[in-house]
Amino acid sequence: MTSSPRTPGIRLRAPVLGSPDPQALARFYQRLLGWPLRDDEPEWAALQPDDGGPGLSFQLEADHVPPVWPPEPGTQQMQQHLDFLVDDLDAAAAVAEAAGARLLNAYTDPHEDVRTYADPDGHPFCIFTQT
Repeated sequence: MTSSPRTPGIRLRAPVLGSPDPQALARFYQRLLGWPLRDDEPEWAALQPDDGGPGLSFQLEADHVPPVWPPEPGTQQMQQHLDFLVDDLDAAAAVAEAAGARLLNAYTDPHEDVRTYADPDGHPFCIFTQT
């Protein structure tokens, strides 16, 4: 596999999730990830890890319709999901569930153990360990 040259000056700052309550969703992910709040406004909230890496942001979407997962014809489709690599799947699952995540699916394949959750606004995310 060949690598392409890096485009100067372009770096991922943060994925942005729509939410009817950006502050509440930011606090869910703050509990899950342990990242500090960078912005905390009624229409915009953001988390930023201490190492300065890409964060996660949340914007007001008053008419947010949660995606259906797994997808079903005629329903709101998932546009993206977040993947979080964890050291201890059971411990991370306990944190996610205590913060308000809803388990959607769990599976093991030859390379990883995965649990798929929905956050309080219905956005899917996965926590996984590599085997």
